[in-house]
Amino acid sequence: MSHSISCLCLIVASTAFAVAQDSPAKTPATNEQPAAETKPADSPAAAAEKPAEPEAEKPKEQPAAEKPKQEAKPNKPAEDKKAAEEKKPAEEKKPEEKAAAKPADASPKSITPIGYTDTQLLPGQPWRIHDLLRPRPRAVTPGADSLAAPPSDAIVLFDGTDLSNWGHQDSKVPGQYTPARWTVKDGYMESKRGTGYLCSLDNVGSCQLHIEWASPKKVVGDGQGRGNSGIKLWGAFEVQVLDSYNNRTYADGQAGAVYGQYPPAVNATLPPGEWQAYDVIYEMPEFDDEGKLTKPAYLTVFHNGVLLHHHRELTGPTGRANSKYSSHPPGGSIMLQDHGNPVRYRNIWVRPL
Repeated sequence: MSHSISCLCLIVASTAFAVAQDSPAKTPATNEQPAAETKPADSPAAAAEKPAEPEAEKPKEQPAAEKPKQEAKPNKPAEDKKAAEEKKPAEEKKPEEKAAAKPADASPKSITPIGYTDTQLLPGQPWRIHDLLRPRPRAVTPGADSLAAPPSDAIVLFDGTDLSNWGHQDSKVPGQYTPARWTVKDGYMESKRGTGYLCSLDNVGSCQLHIEWASPKKVVGDGQGRGNSGIKLWGAFEVQVLDSYNNRTYADGQAGAVYGQYPPAVNATLPPGEWQAYDVIYEMPEFDDEGKLTKPAYLTVFHNGVLLHHHRELTGPTGRANSKYSSHPPGGSIMLQDHGNPVRYRNIWVRPL
C-alpha cells in the first residue's frame, strides 16, 4: 500500500515538472500585461481596441458680419436668361441693340448718287466728270457782308420790282422770247417749276456779274435735288447754285463749282434760306474769222466774298459731257436755271469789261 502511494506521488511530481517546463514564464512583478497580439491598423478589431483620441477644440464661430458673403445665384429662368445675355460677346447682340449703341447721325441720309465712276475724263485732268473719288472742298465761314448795291456804272438786270428785262426762249421761234413766268415778290424773283430757263433779254459779253440767291429755308431732298439751280453765261458756262450746307454731292456739282469741270476751292455756303452772293469775272472766248478758237473762256468766282476760282480756263461749254467750243457772237444771255426747286434771286447787275 505504501509502495503504491510512493509510486503515485512520483508520477504526480513528474507530471507537474513537465507541465512547468511547457508553461510560459510569469511576468515580472511590475504588474505589466503581456504583449498583445499584433493586428493590422485598419482592422475592425484594431479600431475597437484603439483608445479614443481626445476631441480637438472646435474653432469659434465667426460673427455674422464677418462671414464671407456667397455670390447669390439666380434661381429664376428670367434671371438666368439675363445673365446669359450679359455674357454674350458684343457681336452676338441683336442688330437693333447695336444700332442703339451708335451715336445718331444728325445729317440726313443720302439716297441719291454722290458721284460717278463711268463718265468721261476731263481734258488735262486726272478726274472724270462728277467723279465720285474727287476730293470735296473743305467748308469755311464767310466773313464780311458781301451783299452789295450796284455801282453807278452798272447795268441793273433785276432790281426787285419786275421781270421786264427777262423772258423764256421761244421753243417755236429761235432767238425769240416769251414773257417771264417766274414769281416776283418782296424784292426777289423765285423760279417756277416747269418754266425752263429764265434769260436776260440783253446780250452780255465779258463782264463783272453780281447776283444774290437763296435756297429754300425748308430743306427738302438731298444731293442735286436740294436747292438746285444755276447761272449760265452765254447759255454755255454754268456756275452751280445748290444748297451745299451739310449736303454731300459730287465735288464739281456743289455750290460755286464750274459745273462738271472744276470744284470750288472751298465750300462757302451759308445755311438754307440765307441770302448769298456770287461775284463773277467772266471773259468770253474768242475766235478768228474762220471760227477757230483763239482764246478760251475764263472765270473768276467769289462766293460770299471768298475766292473759289481764279482766272479758271474753261475746257468748253459745261455739262455732263465734254463739249468743244463753237464760234458765236461776242455776247449772249445770262440764264437762270429752273431745276424744279424754288430758288430765289435778287440784286442782279453787270459791269461790261
